[in-house]
Parts: sequence; C-alpha cells; structure tokens
Amino acid sequence: MAVNCGVFRPFAMMAAEDGSFGYEMEIITYPDSGIESVADLAGRQLAFTSETSNSGFRAPSALLRSEYGLEAGEDLETAFSGSHDNSILGVVNKDYEAAAIANSVAKRMLSRDVVSEGDYNVIYTSETFPTTAYGLANNLNPELAEQIQDAFFSYDWEGSALEAEFANSGEAQFIPITYQENWSVIRTIADANGVTYGCD
Repeated sequence: MAVNCGVFRPFAMMAAEDGSFGYEMEIITYPDSGIESVADLAGRQLAFTSETSNSGFRAPSALLRSEYGLEAGEDLETAFSGSHDNSILGVVNKDYEAAAIANSVAKRMLSRDVVSEGDYNVIYTSETFPTTAYGLANNLNPELAEQIQDAFFSYDWEGSALEAEFANSGEAQFIPITYQENWSVIRTIADANGVTYGCD
C-alpha cells in the first residue's frame, strides 16, 4: 500500500549473519484438536490476524482457495484475532481451533517462554516471505536519504536492544532490498486474492 499509493521506497530489512532472511506462514492447531492437515479445516474454525496481513490473512486465504478449494468464511469459520501473538495464544488456550501465523513471532514467543514446545502443532509451512521493510520517502533529499541508509547499514548490533530482541530468531544485520525483487512473492499473493489498492 505504501509503495503503490504513497512515496515509500523500502531499502533494508533484517537478516542473519549469513544474509538469509524472512519467515514462513504456518497454520497451527492445539494438540488433540482433531485437525491433522489443512484439508481437516473444512467446517472448522481458523483464526486470521487482520485482512491487511500477508501471513495472517492473504497468504493462507490464497493457499486455502488454490490448493484445497476452501473459501474462508464459506467452507470454514473465520475469526480475526488482531495480532499473531493473539492468534498463537488463542490456539494454545483453545479459544481458536487453528490459526495462520508468522513463525518468526512464534519463535520469539518460544524464546521468551511465553509459550512452550508442544503447546501447538504445525500443520502447514509456506515458502519464505520477506520480513518487515525499512524505507523512506522516494522524494526525500538524496543526501539525507543516503545518510539514513548509511545509518542502517553501519548500525552496530552488539549489545543493542535489537540484538536482545531478535538474536533468538537469527537476525544480526540490515541488508539492502528492493520492492521489485524481494516483494515479488507478496505481489503474487495479492494478485491471487484480487487485491486492489484503491489509490486516490
């Protein structure tokens, strides 16, 4: 939305020391729910985060429709939790039968002992998606834009709050990205879902 309707130009995202990045969308359920596979979601409940979320709504909706012939809201009951944390806790506490989540959020919750291994089962894992983009206005003064980008790429992670928060999920640096290359899978999912941006 920011790129297509605004002046946003993403230029960086977090990555591991080896340059790998991203996360996967997972569909989870609680043990003994009777849901063993995605096909078992027919007639059951699946929690999404919000309609604007890639891993929390768009990707699982496209997957369910294209690979399993299941339409959210028609072939299965839907709920919206508001966040990946809420979806994960909702499944663990059996408020939701299943949920579509970003596994990067689950990894951070596991590392903080908010949830434990075995609290939920993963029944589907997607291909890798890019993580959060950092960017700036494409009409910014070029000298200022370069200084902002340099601040990201020269950032010292050691001993920082970022290192403390993201070390367990593997991030250790900022790497350069482009919308054209790194967001191609997201655009494919948006197209599959008939997403239009309604830019005025």
